[in-house]
Amino acid sequence: MGDRVLIFDTTLRDGEQTPGVNLNLTEKLEIARQLERLGADVIEAGFAGASLGDFEAVEAISREVRTPVICSLARCLASDIERAAQALSGAAHPRLHVFLASSALHLEKKLHMTQTEALDKAAAGVRLARSLCEDVQFSAEDASRSDPAFLARLYEAVIAEGASTINITDTVGYATANEFSRLVQDLFKLVNGIGRVRVSVHCHNDLGLAVANSLVAVRHGARQVECTMNGLGERAGNAALEEIVMGLNTRRDYYGAECGINTKRLYVSSRLISTLTGQEIPPNKPVIGANAFMHQSGIHQHGVAQDRATYEIMRAEDVGVPAGNAPLGKLSGRHALRDQAARLGFTLTDADLNTAFKRFKELADRKKDVTERDLIALLSGQWVDAPELYHLESYQLFAGNTLTPTATVKIKHGGSTVTEAAVGDGPIDAAYRAVDRITAREARLESYSIRAVTEGQDALGEVTVRVTVADEDGKPPRRALGKGAATDIIEASILAYVNAVNRALIS
Repeated sequence: MGDRVLIFDTTLRDGEQTPGVNLNLTEKLEIARQLERLGADVIEAGFAGASLGDFEAVEAISREVRTPVICSLARCLASDIERAAQALSGAAHPRLHVFLASSALHLEKKLHMTQTEALDKAAAGVRLARSLCEDVQFSAEDASRSDPAFLARLYEAVIAEGASTINITDTVGYATANEFSRLVQDLFKLVNGIGRVRVSVHCHNDLGLAVANSLVAVRHGARQVECTMNGLGERAGNAALEEIVMGLNTRRDYYGAECGINTKRLYVSSRLISTLTGQEIPPNKPVIGANAFMHQSGIHQHGVAQDRATYEIMRAEDVGVPAGNAPLGKLSGRHALRDQAARLGFTLTDADLNTAFKRFKELADRKKDVTERDLIALLSGQWVDAPELYHLESYQLFAGNTLTPTATVKIKHGGSTVTEAAVGDGPIDAAYRAVDRITAREARLESYSIRAVTEGQDALGEVTVRVTVADEDGKPPRRALGKGAATDIIEASILAYVNAVNRALIS
């Protein structure tokens, strides 16, 4: 298989299983387009058989994203496989990804199935998938806790039926690096026909070993790694794409392999996905965290001043961290904004540019300089927008340590403007209560976070909220994420809340 490692991104499937993440179709399409620009070889667009929403996402991404392989997950069930094939019918490069558990624990407790039955079911599933699609991948779920001899028989069965990729999984992040290394090496020896297929790995991070296990598998012959941006995923998440990629690039001498990811797009891709999912990036996150290229110690600062290689094993510019080029100002025009956006990894249509330029001008009126980090926040936040059932026109606040916080909020709804006032425990609570009066919906704030995008007194504040909005006619409440950005944190907070309510009501 050579020394090229395929990057199989499952942010839209396993990554969306992160607790609290719920992406709509527009957001999934934008992430898929960004992954295409990043250079992902395979995009797992969803689990088409799981829901109508997943089916529509796989179908839309198949139709619009043409360079990577587009993949849909399916159980070894005819209904799942046929549904996935239908969703992938418009893809330029479709792949069916079927899976079945292989560990004794899963077979006995979850599937109530013998090993013989599992062999027959896996073979039948791949046989059907292969009749519908040339590119078929098979995953043995919980492979790291499976009997290697049985696992080898299972892989042989699916290879015989036409699987072109077999996936070794550490589904619950249980394996140590030595154990996973040995499992991969053993399977290369035990599985007849393994030289005809690509070997993939999918590792979870429950014990913090997902990246280490993935890379050690590459060291021993795996040529596809399943991963997610920012390490999103079930429980503690998956192997982080950015860490896998920079591990391969930085230690090519050790792993003897490379990938086709455009590393200069890692930072902006990470920030975009963080914005859309509402999952903040810890400052100490490897590769793309805010502190990844900062040096606090005087000894470190002195060393870096002499030669960056003393304390930096990779360069910030190699992963696309903004270099602090000349900022834009209120006199900057559309062409300057489009050029700067393109350099940061954003491709703007004329409609996108119109929206972004309006927001840029509003921000530039409040800040002397609009930095690259401001632009990333502004452009990323653009994709969180929902059709505006409610639009914030203005607000006024009265608050202090001896006053009852009071907010008056004016919102445009349809062809009319509605103004309401409310009191609360604080100014933001009062404003949210006023919004609730205008929408006549009971919304419960589940989470609230704020961060400064840049430094200084005029820093852009970015607020993320998650709300549950009561529905009418006895339907279940709707949960939604909202984002807002402004130099005024109260305004950013209200914008985020209104955005979340809009998203909840149109979902």
